[in-house]
Amino acid sequence: MSAPDGKSAFRGTGDTKALVLERRGELSLRDFPVEETLGSRDVRVAIHTVGICGSDVHYYTHGRIGSFVVNEPMILGHEAAGVVVECGSDVSDLTVGDRVCMEPGIADPGSRASRLGMYNLDPAVRFWATPPVHGVLRAHVVHPAHLTYKLPGNVSFAAGAMVEPLAVGVQAAKQARVKPGDCAVVIGAGPIGLVTVLAAFAAGCARVIVSDVDDRKLEIAARLGAVETVNVAEDNLAERVMGATDGWGADIVFECSGNEKACETIFAPLCPGGAVVFVGIPLQPIAYDVAAAQLKEARVEHVFRYAHVFDRCVAMLSSGAIDVAPLITRTMPFENSIEAFELAASAPPGEVKIQIEMPGA
Repeated sequence: MSAPDGKSAFRGTGDTKALVLERRGELSLRDFPVEETLGSRDVRVAIHTVGICGSDVHYYTHGRIGSFVVNEPMILGHEAAGVVVECGSDVSDLTVGDRVCMEPGIADPGSRASRLGMYNLDPAVRFWATPPVHGVLRAHVVHPAHLTYKLPGNVSFAAGAMVEPLAVGVQAAKQARVKPGDCAVVIGAGPIGLVTVLAAFAAGCARVIVSDVDDRKLEIAARLGAVETVNVAEDNLAERVMGATDGWGADIVFECSGNEKACETIFAPLCPGGAVVFVGIPLQPIAYDVAAAQLKEARVEHVFRYAHVFDRCVAMLSSGAIDVAPLITRTMPFENSIEAFELAASAPPGEVKIQIEMPGA
């Protein structure tokens, strides 16, 4: 994929097949042309690897997330890495043949949120695989160059497709204001919980206590560093944390499960003056114990996607500060992507991140 001017090797593949969510509970692999014009500051990327996110699965099983409703067929997928095949005339920092990952949310640069540096909170952001915006489980996409990040040679496509979920964990660590030597609790050992574990260590945590009900996921968590695991179906998390901290509690509690019951006692394992960071999104309103938070003067933070962290994630993957390979538990070909989504929706024990490789990858 080279071109004399470094701007274009794209001649059109004729491949318009995509993974389409037709409606709630119905997926199809079919021709689904998406016309995307390359702007002067855009790149066209041939997709190589796409991770299945919990939000993709939720749209498949429920047809909606909050106010975002699937009202017409939509292509799924937003965790992606690929190869640049065409560059706009004003793109200078990327060239044809570059291996890249992409930040999937396109904010309005003129919005107040964007001007304040909080572009992830722009109400008008267009985010892949969020109705009505199509995702990336297709041959190629057009994307702004400033949201497209070159992958160093030692970062695989699989790791590049993990940058998007990793960015959530890094955003959580930023919101927590991790200090060197902190003890953290991560509730939930799914993909977001485990990338939060990795981000917590990279930010300086000395140890992390991870809770879940899936022993096989907890086994994966235990291999990520100085991790103690708690199966909350069998043991009391707060008691275990207090026992491990001489009765003081954890400096930070990351809630990554979105489980309403877990949220009810979120302040119990926290130390006085500690921080709770809500990362997982509950499907229903939760019971929030204000008195318990006040008694510890808890600082409470929230995470919605991420901002200004993609380049940091790529750098940490390249340096070896973070290794996401243990989290990728299965890779399936594009022609089996419906089966991959059915598997992800069934949430089998020990399954963390399922990725899909596109044809020709």
